[in-house]
Amino acid sequence: MSSTSSHPESAFGTDPFLERGDDGRVLRRQLLGGSFRFESASARLLDLVDAAYAGLPQHKLPIIAPEFHVELRLVPPRRKPVSGEPPAVQMQSGADLLCGMMDASNYVVMSPAQGKALVVASEDMLDHPYHVRYELIEFAVFTLATRGLGLVPLHGACVGRNGRGLLLLGASGSGKSTLALHSLLCGLDFLAEDAVFVEPGSMLATGIANFLHVQAEALRFVDDAEARYWIGEAPVIRRRSGVEKHEADLRRGQGSIATAPLELAGAVFVSSEWGDDPEVLLERLPEADAVARLTLDQPYASGQPGWQAFQQRLATLGMYELRRGAHPRNSVDALLTLLR
Repeated sequence: MSSTSSHPESAFGTDPFLERGDDGRVLRRQLLGGSFRFESASARLLDLVDAAYAGLPQHKLPIIAPEFHVELRLVPPRRKPVSGEPPAVQMQSGADLLCGMMDASNYVVMSPAQGKALVVASEDMLDHPYHVRYELIEFAVFTLATRGLGLVPLHGACVGRNGRGLLLLGASGSGKSTLALHSLLCGLDFLAEDAVFVEPGSMLATGIANFLHVQAEALRFVDDAEARYWIGEAPVIRRRSGVEKHEADLRRGQGSIATAPLELAGAVFVSSEWGDDPEVLLERLPEADAVARLTLDQPYASGQPGWQAFQQRLATLGMYELRRGAHPRNSVDALLTLLR
C-alpha cells in the first residue's frame, strides 16, 4: 500500500522559499545620506542599479546612518506576460512590512525596521527597464532612506548655489522640470528633479541627481545647441499619466550636480500662470497661507514624523509663489534673488 506525503517538501522541493539562492555580486552606493548594499545573482538587475546610481556624488548627513540592504532577485518569465504598460504598483502593509506589488512575479517587500528590502522581477519585465528601476528599485531605496534616516520625502525639485538650495514645488504640469532644466543650464547646482529628501534637524536637502525628464515641447526654450542635442537624443519614457518625456542622463550632460546636500533657503511654488509684471515674478506668501498650501501640496510627506519641525522651519525661511515670465531664464533670475 502506498501513501502520499503531505510534507511541503514533497510538493515544493527542499527549498520552497528559495532561501538557498546562488551567491551574487554586491554593489555598494552612498545615497541620500545612507550606505546601500545591493546584492543579486542577476547581472542584468545590478546593471539597472548602476544605471540609476553609478557616478553620483556621495551625500552625507549629520546623523548616524545605518547600512541598508537591498536584495534583487530575477525569476522566470511570467506565463502570460502583460502586453503594453506593466500593471501599476499596489501598496500594502502589515507585520512591520511595506509592500509594493505589480503582480505575483514583480514586487518589492521592505522591512524599514531592519533596513532591508527584497526586489523581485521577472525576466520579461526587463523589457521595461524604466518601470523596474523607477517603481521597484528606486521605490525601495527611497522608502528605506526615508524611514531609516528620518527624512521628509517631498515631491518636487531642488536647485541651489554655494551650498544653499531652494525647493521647487507645485502641481504636475506647472513647469518644475523646465525651471530645473534652465537653472542647470544657467549654472545653478542641480540636486533633484522629482523627489527631494530633507533632514528636518539641519534642513539639509538631498536627492538623486541621475536623470532629468523634459517634454519635447520644452526644447524650444533651449538656445544652446549642445544642450538641445543632449536632451533631444535622450531616450523617451512614458509616465503613468501618459505624458512622454526625454530622460536625459545628468551624469553625461551639461551643468553641475550638487556634490553635497544643500541647506534650504526657502521654497518656491511654481505657478503655470503668467506674471502681470515681467519684472516682478516672485511673491512671498503669508505664513498661514504658505503652511496650508504646503500641506495640501505634500499629502504624503505631511503624515511623516518629521513634518511639523520641517514645516515650521521652512515657514521661517520663507515660501514664495513664482509666476511665469516671457522666458524660463526670467524665472531663474528670480530664483537667484533668493540665493544671494
